[in-house]
Amino acid sequence: MSLKEQLFADLKTAMKEKDTIKKDTIQLIRSGVLQIEKDNKVELDDEGVIEVISKQLKSRRDSLPDYEKSGRQDLIEKLNKEIEVLLSYLPEQLSEDEIQKIVEDAIAQTGASTIKDMGKVMGIVTAKAKGRADMKIVGGLVKKMLQGK
Repeated sequence: MSLKEQLFADLKTAMKEKDTIKKDTIQLIRSGVLQIEKDNKVELDDEGVIEVISKQLKSRRDSLPDYEKSGRQDLIEKLNKEIEVLLSYLPEQLSEDEIQKIVEDAIAQTGASTIKDMGKVMGIVTAKAKGRADMKIVGGLVKKMLQGK
């Protein structure tokens, strides 16, 4: 079953169970996929759908600190549930140790020695960790490791 078919089946289930957060989150994913397919006149495969889900996840993680600052506990809980739903459709996330290993390998592979080489390293790391790691964390790790050299 493709990821798009899985999303559709889960949408039906969420509607039957009256799980509005899951239903709304899945509908946002599906509308994002549909928008890209219409704009680019392509049919997205699982990898393309994962990319859409990753963008949705990043968006929610980026807005979480704002909600925490404003003290909106209701929105924080809703956002955390949405993040949980999004994560359930992504491949298993890499641990910090796994990310660090990928970054170390990329630095060794490119021979990076300064922060100016960050782009080369990020290119390799992004290809290996796409959809399986928060690129904000990866970028911070790469920067820290290159500054430490």
